[in-house]
Amino acid sequence: MPRAFLFVLDSFGVGGAPDAATYGDEGADTLGHIAEFCAAGAADRDGLRSGPLQLPNLSALGLLHLAKAASGRFPQGMPVPEKLYAIFGSASEVSRGKDTPSGHWEIAGTPVTFDWGYFPTEGDAFPSDLVESLCAAADVPGILGNCHASGTDIIARHGAEHIRTGKPICYTSSDSVFQVAAHETHFGLDRLMTFCRIARALLDPLNIGRVIARPFVGETPSRFERTGNRRDFSVPPPEPTLLDRLVKEGRSVHAVGKIGDIFAHQGVSRVIKANGNQALMDATLQAMDTAEDGDLVFTNFVDFDMVYGHRRDVPGYAAALEAFDARLPEVGGKLKPGDLVILTADHGCDPTWRGTDHTRERVPIIAYGPGLGSRDIGIRRTYADIGETIARHLRIPTGPNGRSFL
Repeated sequence: MPRAFLFVLDSFGVGGAPDAATYGDEGADTLGHIAEFCAAGAADRDGLRSGPLQLPNLSALGLLHLAKAASGRFPQGMPVPEKLYAIFGSASEVSRGKDTPSGHWEIAGTPVTFDWGYFPTEGDAFPSDLVESLCAAADVPGILGNCHASGTDIIARHGAEHIRTGKPICYTSSDSVFQVAAHETHFGLDRLMTFCRIARALLDPLNIGRVIARPFVGETPSRFERTGNRRDFSVPPPEPTLLDRLVKEGRSVHAVGKIGDIFAHQGVSRVIKANGNQALMDATLQAMDTAEDGDLVFTNFVDFDMVYGHRRDVPGYAAALEAFDARLPEVGGKLKPGDLVILTADHGCDPTWRGTDHTRERVPIIAYGPGLGSRDIGIRRTYADIGETIARHLRIPTGPNGRSFL
């Protein structure tokens, strides 16, 4: 029986979303703009990278061709291979948002057809009655922040006061999210998780997608650093996903990185945590060794989004892509006859774009495995085609929201 490996390069959009203007993102193109900056020498950084973007393995799997179809142009400065070795295309998102849960759930066959709750962009982000209830239930003297912010910036701004007063730092973004930063030792990691669970319950009536615990360490603003103990408290998907259907059929779903949190641990057989793209790749390769016939290994490579996209770090994003590309042969070396690998993304986060939030873009679809061949599947109507392709490949009943391209 075949196996499947689904890898989400978090935020690696390829531009061209037909409804990008609705989200204020017309012209956003994560891959295209990174390549453009690299080709112009604007993404050079001593000791990190220099010159045009180099992704030879992804290019041979059809990345440049699908990017041209999605956005109307080949990425600048990247040689176009004559021979390709994968099924390739892109997909538009039909879910009503450009957030992590919506993207992942749609990939898994369950688009979001409802509207998330969001917090206002001006004034206090959180209503006073929510703050009062949260502080009383969690026994804290108040909160800091209460605004839209970048996570690293707000920790630098309020971290010292947080340590001194014991008030957690609470902030949001353009996503449907309530984020809480707190010091791992001065506030306590367990206490932070308890605070977030309380917040999760209070926010359910507001239809807020995620509460995210953002622990950090360090004693001064210049030394503050977020740790790998992040946890997302998500609402569950509105209907069974590919993951639920696999488990119902007796298969195992190996969730690497934050996949378990994104799906509220529904349809997850095994949770594998790791911090950073390189460690996530190591954990994924180990999971490939243990995955049995009919299993799915599902990994989110978070650094593209969290470390580079949101921080608008073009050289860092480019270097991370090149590092990921260099390790793809290791994935190929683990494949058995009948295995399927799909590479995709959940949204964009163009590091050249204004602000610090996600961008509405199409996402790549690259599918390959022993004997699978190469062909262009064009632009798919929905990410859900990815999940239904895996369902068909793993020989379980397909769902109603997408169509397999196999």
